[in-house]
Amino acid sequence: MQSVRIYEMPACKMVSSRTGMFGEGNFNLFDEWLSSQKRGLFPKDFLFWAGEGFVWLYMYEDGMNVPNEFEIIDFKGSLYAVATDIDQKTDKGLMDTEIDQFLSENGFKRDTSRSELGNIITPPLAKKIMGYEQMDYYIPIKAK
Repeated sequence: MQSVRIYEMPACKMVSSRTGMFGEGNFNLFDEWLSSQKRGLFPKDFLFWAGEGFVWLYMYEDGMNVPNEFEIIDFKGSLYAVATDIDQKTDKGLMDTEIDQFLSENGFKRDTSRSELGNIITPPLAKKIMGYEQMDYYIPIKAK
């Protein structure tokens, strides 16, 4: 069984929290706004580290009511290698080894020109039962 999958994210518009940290004003506001969005089949939010803090993104849809504190950005999209683990308990070294081996065996390499993304995929009911959340890790990739 393969534990890494390839996913293509389309170019699209995203609502951006701008750079911040959890517990700070703008991030709290983004979390409140995000929580007010209707939950779909798959999560539409993605988080990445921007060097000085996190940036939280949410897929934009036409007609969406976006607070002025946030901006709507163009998201490039492309291919990602995706692995799943327990949020905040991931052995990043082991995961990176598995991903790199998979990429090497399948004609890909990491694309360091784009940021790694992550999102929580666990619905609230499952979190309540399991006691933890699962996270998908999106590693940007390209052909060798």
